[in-house]
Amino acid sequence: MSESAENRRTRSVPALFRRNAAQFGSEPAYREKEFGIWQCWTWAQVSAQVETLAKGLIDLGLDEGDFVAIVGRNRPDLYMSMVAVQMAGAVPVPLYQDAVADEMAWTLDHCGARFVIAGDQEQVDKVLEIQGKATTLETVIYLDPRGLRNYDHTRLHSYRSLLERGEKAGSAITDELERREAAIDSESICVILYTSGTTGRSKGVVLTHGNIISASRISAKFDKLGREDNVLAYMPMAWVGDFIFSIGQASWTGFCVNCPESADTMTTDLREIGPSYFFAPPRVLEHRLTEVMIRMEDAGRIKRGLFGYFMDHARRVGASILDRRPVGLLDRIKYALGEILIYGPLKNTLGYSRIRVGYTAGEAIGPDIFDFYRSLGINLKQLYGQTEASVFITYQPDNEVRSDTVGIAAPEVDLRVDEKGEVFYRCPGVFREYYRDPENTRATKDADGWVATGDAGFFEKKSGHLRIIDRAKDVGKLADGRMFAPKYVENKLKFYPSILEAVVFGLDREHCVAFINIDLAAVGSWAERGNIAYSSYQELAGHPQVLDRIQSHIEEVNAQLANDEMLGGCQIRRFLVLHKELDADDGELTRTRKVRRQVIGEKYGDLIEALYSERSRISTETEVTYEDGRKGSIAADLDLRDTKVVPAEDASPASGSPMPEGSRK
Repeated sequence: MSESAENRRTRSVPALFRRNAAQFGSEPAYREKEFGIWQCWTWAQVSAQVETLAKGLIDLGLDEGDFVAIVGRNRPDLYMSMVAVQMAGAVPVPLYQDAVADEMAWTLDHCGARFVIAGDQEQVDKVLEIQGKATTLETVIYLDPRGLRNYDHTRLHSYRSLLERGEKAGSAITDELERREAAIDSESICVILYTSGTTGRSKGVVLTHGNIISASRISAKFDKLGREDNVLAYMPMAWVGDFIFSIGQASWTGFCVNCPESADTMTTDLREIGPSYFFAPPRVLEHRLTEVMIRMEDAGRIKRGLFGYFMDHARRVGASILDRRPVGLLDRIKYALGEILIYGPLKNTLGYSRIRVGYTAGEAIGPDIFDFYRSLGINLKQLYGQTEASVFITYQPDNEVRSDTVGIAAPEVDLRVDEKGEVFYRCPGVFREYYRDPENTRATKDADGWVATGDAGFFEKKSGHLRIIDRAKDVGKLADGRMFAPKYVENKLKFYPSILEAVVFGLDREHCVAFINIDLAAVGSWAERGNIAYSSYQELAGHPQVLDRIQSHIEEVNAQLANDEMLGGCQIRRFLVLHKELDADDGELTRTRKVRRQVIGEKYGDLIEALYSERSRISTETEVTYEDGRKGSIAADLDLRDTKVVPAEDASPASGSPMPEGSRK
């Protein structure tokens, strides 16, 4: 039986681009702000440019099955390059733009990339630096020509020259492109995305066109996404979420993807676009809340009082109004007044005024941060996903949104929890394999298509919602047999604007200890108001009053944990504030800013042992990597602090979650 016309139009991402050009070619597909002005590409223009690029790549020597690395900030030209690579029968491999040269070399060598499409001089320099390590690399194409005039262009080509090649291509290349495009089906490789690598080297996740399109179709239907929606593309292009939002869902629904001018202008660009569909990882939401609280602490007494009064009311009734639950008339009137005076202006300042559906994922979000945004009337929800699932595993349906669960299985997803508490799933988006890694593929996905998430969780009996406790490998026992779940405690600590990062240790130990990174902006603002002088992060992090502040936060979290039957043993007995921020360049965080617990444990083993001793101070020296790749070291004397632990029998039943600094009564 011959394939239907509809199936041909929807079997691959390039086919969807052509369908969109034919059906609504004049509608906006991508926008980019450049030199302060928004530039727009319609679907007809995008489809034509993708075809021209594909012809240029074939003329330049790209073969079917080749791998093409793409690195740079979010730009329409780079998104179009990925689809052009697919159209030419090759496979795009997006890289993290902040990856150092050695990380990039490993990925390029592992996938065997022959071509790299780079955004600017910085990325070109990194590629040229590692040419000897990436043995298959032959050709580099650059988008922004600034600074590259005097480079050796033997194997260096401009993006503009690639388009010119495509425009001049003859009938032979046109015929070859048609043949290659016709050969693409749902089982063809769409993209290889490398995982964040929290436990070692990242793995290349092979996703097919069928995986990406199925995930996009199901998720778009669930959230009623359509051509009228707008998204802001600001997350790394190498991350699966950005690929689904900016290519998968965009091509399926036809909505418009907007690229900010730079990271520095992202907030302004967000306000100008006012996206209706938005994603933000917890760290972004935490950072924006910290900015709000800092501003309110600097505001006048009347403004501060109004903010506190109406936010208290929003926390009490805002989520109920959003979920259309019964709320009294007077409370609704007061909330409407708060919308005029506080909530509306605040959402407009944040750029969140038009959000119809918002998601957060990647790591667990502090419940109070989550509730803060929902209390403003922002339909923020949690989803649980993985690169290996083409993102979506669970959703939170409207009116079933909670901060302590990740919802129910997404449509067409099967979920189960094994006897050890590990979560498994299977769905249409399940990856084909880890590239060149059959051993890890077998260990992760069984013959029936069930994928091991590596996360520990359980289903609530009453609601059927899934609760994720922690990474399965991180959940363990204290020496006395009580449960140890560090991520749960770390997320509670990171709710406080003063705490940027926390790492909790305690596996097989008598009690828990913690490393803390302070948030320089939040603590610096607080220090200035208190006339506390400092000249560096290190000096501020070690100031006695800062340590007192962090200790009070930890003790508040300890009081909350004392009420938790399962995790009461995870109260923190001792802590220190690190003399440097944990950094991906130093291997302490992944490129998506997830803690690499094992690396930190090995690197700072002396500090951990000191926390488990009777010592009150320790001298340490740590190697650091500067932005230009040079190595150096930082020496410091660190104070080790004891904290108050609350016995379970003394815990107050009224102990709740902390309020944001600046709004606590």
